[in-house]
Amino acid sequence: MVIITLQRDKCIGCNYCVEMDPVHFQMSKKDGKSVLLHSQHAKGFFTLKSPNHAIVESCELAAKACPVKIITVKET
Repeated sequence: MVIITLQRDKCIGCNYCVEMDPVHFQMSKKDGKSVLLHSQHAKGFFTLKSPNHAIVESCELAAKACPVKIITVKET
C-alpha cells in the first residue's frame, strides 16, 4: 500500500507538485492551493491510499520539489 498525504492548509501555491506529478496533483482555481486528487480529507490532511506502487516515484518527486515540505509518501 502507498499512502500519500498533503497538508493543504500550509500550501503556498508554488505549483511544483503539479509540474512533477500532474496525475495526482492539480491547483485549485478557487484558492490557488494544491489538491491531491481522489484523496480523503481528515483533520487538515488529504490522504490518498493506493495499492499501486508504480505511483511512488512521481509522488516522491512532487514531495521533494515542495519547498514547504507538506507532501509525504509512505510505502507499507
